[in-house]
Amino acid sequence: MQPPKRYSVVMVGLDGGHTLYPMKEWCRQNAGEAPPIDPNTNSQQLRRAFARMGWVVEETETQVLVLHPGTPKTAIQAIENEDLAQEGEDTPDSDRETVFELEWQLRDFISHNIESLKVEGKPLRLYVDPQGRDGVEYPTSVGPIDILALDADDSFVIFELKRGRVADRAIGQISRYMGWIKKNLAKEKAVKGVIVAKSISANLRHAIVAVPNVSLFEYEVEFSLKQIFEADGPSSD
Repeated sequence: MQPPKRYSVVMVGLDGGHTLYPMKEWCRQNAGEAPPIDPNTNSQQLRRAFARMGWVVEETETQVLVLHPGTPKTAIQAIENEDLAQEGEDTPDSDRETVFELEWQLRDFISHNIESLKVEGKPLRLYVDPQGRDGVEYPTSVGPIDILALDADDSFVIFELKRGRVADRAIGQISRYMGWIKKNLAKEKAVKGVIVAKSISANLRHAIVAVPNVSLFEYEVEFSLKQIFEADGPSSD
């Protein structure tokens, strides 16, 4: 059985690069631009609501893409090419029961528990900018950062999250974010990167040797059921 297609809103930057957001999550965070219906509604209904607003809906082998009117077709082709390039590198079906099905679920879990985590032995807290915008999906001109945090020394810590197995190309992605933070926010503060995935490739382990201040973490998900037996006799409550 094929896994269900992902529904994503595609935003294209001035440099032509594109970023995909889970459709319902994007609607929750962008109520002024989203269709005027409950974002928790059925994905098909939400998709049709976008279409009525003039947004373009395209399908690839793995995704349903919702694109702002005027988005170039080259963005769709680039996404299709990425899907092809990732074939054989994604998490195998046999591991899917132990993997967060969507990256935003992993993001929310980490952001909600950020103060219980440590990087290089230092506790973390979520970054909040002077305008009150927190560090979850923190916007930059080079794309949104999954989680932006500060450690005990006020060094910036950038989290790049991957739900399954991740290859060494993640280094380029997190380096881009680290460069933007150094240039725009960090001033004299240090900037660190953290890549979190279900499985880290051997190539990535070699790649970080040449990239300072980047740490790798693998996450584990454990799920179990505890059977509850019926009562022995009448309840005393």
